[in-house]
This record gives sequence, structure tokens and C-alpha cells, in this order.
Amino acid sequence: MWNRPQLLTAIADLLLAAAAAALLVAGTVWVAKRPHFTLSEVVVMHELKEVRRAEVERALAGLLRGNFFSVNVEAVRQSLERISWVRHAEVRRRWPSSLELRIEEHEPAAQWGEGAGQLLNTHGEVFTAVMAQPVPLPVLHGPQAVAPDMLGYYREAVDILQPLGRLPRVLTVSPRLAVQLRLDDGMVVELGRQQPKVPVRLRLQRFVEHYPAVLSVAKQRPSVVDMRYPNGFALRVAAAQVHVTESKGKQ
Repeated sequence: MWNRPQLLTAIADLLLAAAAAALLVAGTVWVAKRPHFTLSEVVVMHELKEVRRAEVERALAGLLRGNFFSVNVEAVRQSLERISWVRHAEVRRRWPSSLELRIEEHEPAAQWGEGAGQLLNTHGEVFTAVMAQPVPLPVLHGPQAVAPDMLGYYREAVDILQPLGRLPRVLTVSPRLAVQLRLDDGMVVELGRQQPKVPVRLRLQRFVEHYPAVLSVAKQRPSVVDMRYPNGFALRVAAAQVHVTESKGKQ
């Protein structure tokens, strides 16, 4: 080996690299333990609507051990995301002694089901929380697996019903995936199941188009309008049912 200078040079370079790495690690550990890098501040980067400062403080309790280098930011993130109103959290170190918190809150789009405290956010995700200042929200009932689709039905219904000046207040999807709307005047519109050839949206558009005829035939505001007929509709008023249809089949 002593007669092979290239091998000796390679070994020497390897030893020098190992020594440099050891010095770097030792230096990093020494610097990390200096009091200059003690965490001194946690900064929430934007205003929060529903999440309270006390909830954030409770989530951080016991997790800010160590200093700028050693604090477990992943554990902090997971603890923040257990707060009921937090949809997503990001935690970043900010040199030399702070943590930055970016918190995405759930934005409620509807009340979910009849139970208190369950809400649907704007992404179609069900979560459990209580609003500090309750506001009127539409109510959606149905299988949780189709919650995003239900939110899509509701948004379409809001747009389609605009010419009538009506709003959907309750949207229900049955276990068989049949769609029903209850409007702000109490009228129920049966729309049936989503089908490629005759989607729910087209049936609701047909309801809007025939709404003047609906009122004319019923002589009063009907309690139920059944739009599941392919070429017509059926009405239910106080003590009677009126069919205005060219086809017996339902969709």
C-alpha cells in the first residue's frame, strides 16, 4: 500500500472529509445550544376568523421545547390541525428565533344534516365545529360520500333559480341518490337521480321555464312540484294532486 501514492492520497482525502464533517456537526450542535437561538416569538401570519388565540396557545403547549433548530415543527403542525376550525396549517422557522404559522380555516358553505355542529366547507368536506357568531346557512342532507357533489348541485341550483328570485334552503339526497330541493318559500322540488341523458340541472332548468304554468295550473302555490317526468311535471297542493304531463314514466 505504501508503494501506491494514489491510494494513500485518496485515503488522506477521505479522512480529511470525515474530519471536516465531524467538525461541522459538532459546530452545528454547539451553535444550536447557544441561548441566542431560543424561540422568542410565534407569529400567525394573517387574521383568523373562527380560531381563537387561546386554542392556538393550547395547541402549542408543551411543543415549543428546545430552540429554533430543535423544535419539532411537524408536531406543531399536527397539533394545530386538530383544532376544529383548522383545515390546514403550515409551520416555518423564521431566522433567528421565531416560528411562522399559516392557518387555513374551514369556510362553511352549509349546515350538514340535522345534527348540531356538523358543517360542510367550500371544498365539500364535512367537519365538526360551532360558529362563534351563527349565520343563516343552507342545509344539506345525504350520504357523506357524495357531499362534494351535493355542494355542486346546490351551487348550480342557486344560479338556475335566480330568474325566479328564489333560493334553495334545503338540499336532500336520498340513499338511492335522488335529489330534492326545498326553496325559501317552502316549496319542494323533486328532481330525481342524476342521469347522463337528463341531468338534475336540466330538470331544474325545466322547472324554472315552466314556473308560470305551475302557478297557473295549481291556482295557488303548490307544496310539491315533481319534475321527474321526462315531458312534464306533477303538482301537489293542499288536498289534491295535479298532473301536467305527456308521459307516465319517471326518471
